[in-house]
Amino acid sequence: MTTQPKFAQIKQHIIAQIRSGAWQEDQQVPSENALSAQFRVSRMTARRALSELTDAGILTRSQGLGTFVARFKSQSSLLEIRNIADEVKERGGHYTCVVLSLESIAAIAPIAIALGVEVDSQVYRSVLVHHENEQPLQVEERFVNPQLAPDYLQQDFTGITPHEYLIQIAPLTEARHTVEAIMPGPDICQWLNMFHEEPCLQLIRRTWSQGGIVSFARLISPGSKYRLGGHLTFKK
Repeated sequence: MTTQPKFAQIKQHIIAQIRSGAWQEDQQVPSENALSAQFRVSRMTARRALSELTDAGILTRSQGLGTFVARFKSQSSLLEIRNIADEVKERGGHYTCVVLSLESIAAIAPIAIALGVEVDSQVYRSVLVHHENEQPLQVEERFVNPQLAPDYLQQDFTGITPHEYLIQIAPLTEARHTVEAIMPGPDICQWLNMFHEEPCLQLIRRTWSQGGIVSFARLISPGSKYRLGGHLTFKK
């Protein structure tokens, strides 16, 4: 039997504490020093565990304050969740889509955590490139919970976007997302027809329906072609 790496053991310990309710949202988790002492590992190993859980949206890190359990279902959003096909059409553009991948895969730890499923269980993955006037606008990589969208792999996503389909079968109740600037890798550059490196806008989004977490998506757009806007209404 293969021994699980120490950083993975730390991650499982943290996840177990959160799932059991022992650690609540916004609660500070043990520091790198405390975890390295508890599991008898280097600080680098403890840092890797915390960093991977932060990247998956399970934890949040605040400079100078520490690491905390993320707010999974109560974070308000500054971004309106819209269908990209509708956005393109509203601008008077012609929307098309290229499906690069549509498959069932074994969920590695970060994906399993993000979807609330077991590690190595089967989840659905799609990779699409959304186009406006025949020019690539956005790469969408999405992981979907099969229990909430069992027919996902049978859909023709050149005719309906994953977002459109999912809100039909599992109406959206909550969402959480983060936005950051990244430098794209070779695959993203190729898919977006980027002939020179430029910063891209990456949006990581998880969505919930009444049945649980529906999907975990990564949306990447060239910084020169896409922007975010929003409208806020404040209660008196």
